[in-house]
Amino acid sequence: MYFQLTEDQRALRDGTRELLAGRFGRDRLRAAVGDPALDRALWRELGAAGFFALRLPEEAGGVGLGLPEAVLVLEEAGRALLPGPLVACQLLAGAVDGVASGEKIVGLCEGEREPVLWEHPADCDELILVEGGAGRSAHGSGGEAWGAQGSGGEAGGAQGRTGSAYRSAPDRVACAPFASVDPLTPLARVTDLPRTEPLALEVPRLRREATLLTAAQQLGSAARTVEMAVRHAREREQFGAPVGSFQAVKHLCAQMLVRAEMARSAVYAAAVTESALDVTAAKLLADEAAVANARDCLQVHGGMGFTWEADVHLHLKRAWLRAARWEVAREAEELLAAGLIA
Repeated sequence: MYFQLTEDQRALRDGTRELLAGRFGRDRLRAAVGDPALDRALWRELGAAGFFALRLPEEAGGVGLGLPEAVLVLEEAGRALLPGPLVACQLLAGAVDGVASGEKIVGLCEGEREPVLWEHPADCDELILVEGGAGRSAHGSGGEAWGAQGSGGEAGGAQGRTGSAYRSAPDRVACAPFASVDPLTPLARVTDLPRTEPLALEVPRLRREATLLTAAQQLGSAARTVEMAVRHAREREQFGAPVGSFQAVKHLCAQMLVRAEMARSAVYAAAVTESALDVTAAKLLADEAAVANARDCLQVHGGMGFTWEADVHLHLKRAWLRAARWEVAREAEELLAAGLIA
């Protein structure tokens, strides 16, 4: 298999980075810390740029690309710390009207996980709850986004192959406040959701792709903290020399790069193979890279890395949050161990 990016994929990655740098730069990031409500204008602009309709067929108004391209886009979103239920909107663009264009924001919850957490509850126009479907075979396939086969992008009615999904309006969901470690990601704990409107989704595949796209966000954050640490190590001086010239700091930065590149290889490969075990390994490595790199980046920054004004803590908190979604470490380790002895 050939895992190098094509010219078109590099252009997509660079274009996404340029768009996010222009519309969600550091000033907007810091403003969002104080007011985490999602910017609807930005969401619509992302929709117009094809961010959510990336994998919908062209005849359905989408871009017609695949999972590897979605990984590249979500990696850039993770690099920029772009907030919002991006993975949910990517996966449900063909299943819920208005999501592909950015006019509607949809949330996605795992019904079996306790607590059942809902990201950005005040901003979502619908909530989708998935239950079951966690057991996966070693290989999976498929290309287009969920529900693309439905008329007008609307899917509904039946249970998935294994597992089920339900849609609900926000005012019908009972929830309680829940403190979020990430100031950019408000959370609520879902206490009750009416299971009266089923949504036809292939739940095992949705879970697998949600896991991979979350890993792509973690990869973007891990790569960004490498850049932040190296830049600071070059600019910050102690004892008349850049701190990057000290061996201990060199080792930290080198270890950060190794983690990020290992995660990159795993995430990109899983996007091509779509194997359940490859996705599980990618999520495990990406979570480790995002969390450990943010911690080491903070270490390289020294005392100023602990301050609220530095952005390092935002990457660490987002990494913690994403590591607790869609296959946490203990689940991934058990799945991989079972795969090795199968």
